Amino acid sequence: MASWPFSPEHDELRKSIRAFVETELAPHASEWEQQRDFPDAVFRRMGELGFLGLTYPEEYGGGGGDYLCNVVLAEEMTRCNSAGLAMAVAVQTDMAVPPVFKFGTEEQRHRYLPSAISGHKIFCLGISEPDAGSDVAAVKTTARKVDGGWRINGRKTFITNGRRADVMTLVARTGRDAGHQGITLFLVHTDTPGFEVARELDKLGMHSSDTAEITLTDVFVPDEAMLGSEGEGFYNISWELQGERLVGAAGAIAGARRTFESALEYAGRRTTFGKPIGRHQAVGHALAEMATEIEAAQQLVYAAAWKVDRGEYPVREISMAKLLTGRVAWTVADRALQVFGGFGYAADSPVSRAWRDARLIRIGAGTDEVMREVIGRIEGL
Repeated sequence: MASWPFSPEHDELRKSIRAFVETELAPHASEWEQQRDFPDAVFRRMGELGFLGLTYPEEYGGGGGDYLCNVVLAEEMTRCNSAGLAMAVAVQTDMAVPPVFKFGTEEQRHRYLPSAISGHKIFCLGISEPDAGSDVAAVKTTARKVDGGWRINGRKTFITNGRRADVMTLVARTGRDAGHQGITLFLVHTDTPGFEVARELDKLGMHSSDTAEITLTDVFVPDEAMLGSEGEGFYNISWELQGERLVGAAGAIAGARRTFESALEYAGRRTTFGKPIGRHQAVGHALAEMATEIEAAQQLVYAAAWKVDRGEYPVREISMAKLLTGRVAWTVADRALQVFGGFGYAADSPVSRAWRDARLIRIGAGTDEVMREVIGRIEGL
């Protein structure tokens, strides 16, 4: 039965996504985690099922749904038991491609959206650099105007889908001394001469997603590769980051709920000193706190998503949801691992995977510290 903010149509979508995730993705999670990779065919299969374009207009191959459809997708993707895979898909659906629809020309929309929605073209987002992450205005990758286009030079790092991507939505500096006004977005094909994957990064968690460092050396892109207007890239990518943070929060807290449910089930069947460990007050109270924190964080996510769905731009609520869900997801994973004890600490344990993966949400798309700064400014500090 549908509950706020979802409708019966969202529930039907949820059933469809869940069936796919549990039958076609989850059985391969351990293998893909060990291989530290998953097949590109996952994107094409999700495109075939319509899951990569839920909110885009039908004229581009999308489903024409509302924003809450993407929240449903983010929640149900946690059932694949591989946060790295879920994150790779979210980069496609909610991070790298939305700016094409929001800021692109009609020619750019028709050129890129159908192939992204079908999963035949994979996208990545080129923001972070060795010396610039949350501070987007500090990017040093430059785009210099030349006849017929732009020459791009620089480095990008921590790029999810960086190895497998066909197209990068790139943040570059076009004005050396223009500050925020000197940032511009470009669509860069990864087979362009000078675009190189310098190395793949080994990470604490999110093992199934490829994360790369990219070098761009005299990469030429034509004028029509510019996304939006020159000098408006900082404001445009700031808009993108709000969607990235909210969908990340939705996935993080949904994953935390599943981790909690696993710990709750284990606490009911594992016995020590003659009774289930959940009956011991220390464990029972920990589980009660986990349930409470998850519910509070999830309602904050839903409140923010409801406002976005109504056409609002709730930076305050999104920032709060990002901050809170990151902390709750990490705390829940840590407490759940404690409930499982030695079984949880085993490398192939699902809860140990959740513990490793949950730590990223407090760093990616804006650290806890940056979220506190944003919230503080909004509150007038």
